Amino acid sequence: MTTANRAAPKPRNGDTLSGAETIVQVLAEEGVDTVFGYSGGAILPTYDAIFRYNEDNPQAPMPLIVPANEQGAGFMAAGYSRASGKVGVCMVTSGPGATNTVTPIRDCMADSIPMVMICGQVPTAAIGTDAFQEAPISNIMGACAKHVFLVTDPNKLEETVRTAFEIARTGRPGPVVIDVPKDVQNWSGEYKGEGQLAIPGYRNRMQKIFDAEISSQQCAEFFLMLAKAKRPLIYAGGGVINGEASAALRELVNTFKIPVVTTLMGIGAVDTREDLSMHMLGMHGAAFANYAVDDCDCLIAVGARFDDRVAGNPEAFAPNAKTIAHFDIDPSEIDKVKTVDWYHVGELVPALNALVEHGKSTEFQKDYGEWHQHLGELKAKHGFNYKKDGDAIQPYYVIEEINRITNGKAIVATGVGQHQMWAAQYFDFADPRLWLTSGSMGTMGFGLPAAIGAQYACPEALVIDVDGDGSIRMNLGDLETVTTYGLPIKVLLLNNYGDGMVRQWQDLFFQGRLSETDLSDNPDFTMLANAFDIKAKTITDKNEVNDAVAEMFAHQGPYLLHVKIDAEDNVWPLVPPETANDKMMEKGK
Repeated sequence: MTTANRAAPKPRNGDTLSGAETIVQVLAEEGVDTVFGYSGGAILPTYDAIFRYNEDNPQAPMPLIVPANEQGAGFMAAGYSRASGKVGVCMVTSGPGATNTVTPIRDCMADSIPMVMICGQVPTAAIGTDAFQEAPISNIMGACAKHVFLVTDPNKLEETVRTAFEIARTGRPGPVVIDVPKDVQNWSGEYKGEGQLAIPGYRNRMQKIFDAEISSQQCAEFFLMLAKAKRPLIYAGGGVINGEASAALRELVNTFKIPVVTTLMGIGAVDTREDLSMHMLGMHGAAFANYAVDDCDCLIAVGARFDDRVAGNPEAFAPNAKTIAHFDIDPSEIDKVKTVDWYHVGELVPALNALVEHGKSTEFQKDYGEWHQHLGELKAKHGFNYKKDGDAIQPYYVIEEINRITNGKAIVATGVGQHQMWAAQYFDFADPRLWLTSGSMGTMGFGLPAAIGAQYACPEALVIDVDGDGSIRMNLGDLETVTTYGLPIKVLLLNNYGDGMVRQWQDLFFQGRLSETDLSDNPDFTMLANAFDIKAKTITDKNEVNDAVAEMFAHQGPYLLHVKIDAEDNVWPLVPPETANDKMMEKGK
């Protein structure tokens, strides 16, 4: 699904390069094929260096994709990374350019997404003088990013950029910020073509993780848990996706027939169409998934962190689990929320492979037939369902119709809100990195720019942005980005004339006091799309759905399908915040 391997860039070892040229050369050597960003005074030298690089490398250029604003650039880089597994790159100017990326940086940190953000800064001598478009990026981003570099010694620029990529992609991935003063970009010096900064503490920690192996004793203890269990359940999170461990997890699941629930970020870790998939658990997860967690007697957490949208009441989470195992690459996650009985800190792929090999070599077998039958009954009784009569268009039906066509193979990006949860519930995902959503931060406006980044990561893929009327307005200007670069992205806009998820909570928990969630003054989204030269259609009758969806997919270019849905439709089930699954609401009041 990822972009093709690029030809190696021309070596520049020993050449005299400016700081800006040094940055671009390291990007090329790191395999960067797309940069998302918005220019400005303090980053002009590096933008000019990319321009000249592209002139010199017409067969393998490094295009600069310009969004409507810098926040969009950050989300595009995140979407690129989420879809490809590579480090996304965002490049912006100083001051407001850099501060506009705070939200996507924090979003990447919260969801463990590797990204490098390069921002210009005022000249070194002007730092701290409140110069034009100066902002204390090191201070601002220090609380949001995995690491921040302020480059004041140009002799360390090359090593700094190379080290930023190392930090972004290793261990638990995350965003790294490089703040580069303009005088450092204009400096000239010898390009070495090698070298990284000395960060022994970090590398020592990473080496322990890379070297960590599951001992035969640990394997034996793990399978002893399985042997005693009658109802084992895997709880898979985003770490499976980020760790490229989906294939290894599926091998474990299929070899020993252990059912799986996934978090919102773990969707795609297992094929949602398979019998052993119990879909998403949590606040808006499948009721049958939550009941499976309640009923299991052995819970195996893989790359998941027991967050509050899954374990709203940690003590009451998985109440019948006699044993809990936890796999994670981050030692701080072990016992942070839920005390576990067995754990392994390290890379997931070798750990899961070692378990499979041990189980096969010892000929481990356990019949979980009764458990599988019980889960099948839960699915039959508590499956996703909705009222199918009435004239209004229901969002579930629209997504089901699109899913019938895509069959779990499309890349789906979303905004945040009710449409996000409906997409998570009603779309199938056959593979990892097809589901792109803002999980921990829940950032409205994520969907459209993330879809743009995904389309650059996977140019041949069908990319769909499922959005809401409130969410898409946050980064609506990036409809122009879609047409400027000729991207065939499909936008499904589910319009209920309000901030639906907030409105649902107001109705349930604030006695129906709908404070500032009415968006009845929405613009005509079809006319807006047409203004951006995007083909669009509005539908209001459910009998129009099938033909409209077919028309959207038949169109070769970008398309916005504006669907006016029933404003009364809500997201079910719902586990109220800070409560246990036994308080789950499966339908309306």
